[in-house]
Amino acid sequence: MTRTWASISRGEISPWKAPYRSVSIEPETQARERKNLAEALRGLRRASGLSGERLALRCNMSQTKISRIETGRALPTVIDVERILHALDVPSDVSDELLKLARRANVNYASWRTYARVGLHHKQAELKALESSSRAMRHFLPAAPTGLLHVRDYATETLSPTVAADPIRDVPRAVQARMGRQAILDDASRLFWFLMTEQAVRWQRASDETMAAQCAHMAEVNGRPNVEIGIIPQRVRVPGTPMNIFVVYDDRLVTVELFSGEVIMRDPRDVSQHLSLFDLFWSCALTGDDATAFLSDASESFMRQRK
Repeated sequence: MTRTWASISRGEISPWKAPYRSVSIEPETQARERKNLAEALRGLRRASGLSGERLALRCNMSQTKISRIETGRALPTVIDVERILHALDVPSDVSDELLKLARRANVNYASWRTYARVGLHHKQAELKALESSSRAMRHFLPAAPTGLLHVRDYATETLSPTVAADPIRDVPRAVQARMGRQAILDDASRLFWFLMTEQAVRWQRASDETMAAQCAHMAEVNGRPNVEIGIIPQRVRVPGTPMNIFVVYDDRLVTVELFSGEVIMRDPRDVSQHLSLFDLFWSCALTGDDATAFLSDASESFMRQRK
C-alpha cells in the first residue's frame, strides 16, 4: 500500500494526467479539472484494492453516488472528497493536491461577454431554473436591486450596454425573460431575503420617474408574506465591507457577481461563509415596516426631484 501511494506521489502511477496548480477557471479548464478529479478518485480507490461498495460503506455514502463521482456524472463537494480520501487513508501530500483540485472544480466562472454572445435571455432562463430548484434565497445587493425586484423600465436600463466594450444585446428579449422570472415570488413555499444598502436604493440608474416607480414597487413587494427586504442606512456603523453582490441558494451554492462575469461556488465552506456574512449585514438593516417606509420615502424623494 505504501509503495502504491509513494508511486502516485512521484508520478509513476498518475490517477490524473497532469498537476493543475493554475487558478484559471475558464470553461475548458473547469471541464478538464472535473474529469481529472473523477479519474484521480477512481484511480486511488483501485490502487487501494477497495471495491466501490466497500468504499461507499466506509464513507457512509451510497454505491450509486460513488459510481457517479468516479465516472464524472456527479461533482463531489470538497467534503465528499475529504471523506473519500480519509476512507482510503491517502497520504497528506496526495490528499492536499486533490483537495486543491476539488476546490477548483467546485468553482465556475462565466463572463458576461459569453452570456451576451448566446443571448442574455438564456442567462435569465438559467436563473429561473436555479430559483425554481431552491426554497430559500438570500440576495446581498450593495450596488443595485436584483432582477426579481425590477419594474420593466428599470430592467431595460440595467440590461442595456453601459460602455463601448459591452457586447450588443437583445435587450427587449432579455427584459421579457427577466420580468417572467418574477412569477416565482408568487410561490408562497419559497422564501426570499433581499438585503440592500441605501446606496443601492438611491443610485440613480434611471430617470427620476423610473426610480420612483422602482422604489414604490419594492415597498409593495416587501408586503408579501414570503419576502423580506432589508435596507442598511448609510448612518449605521457596519462591522464589514460590502465587497460584491452575492446570492445564496439554500445552503448548497453561492453566486458572486463581478464587473466581468459571475462566479459560482459550491464548497460548503464558501457557502457557510457567505451565509454568515449575510447574517452579519442583515443585523444592521432596517426591516419590516421600517424598510417599507424607507422605500416609500425614497420613492417620494425621486418624485419631488421630477418636479
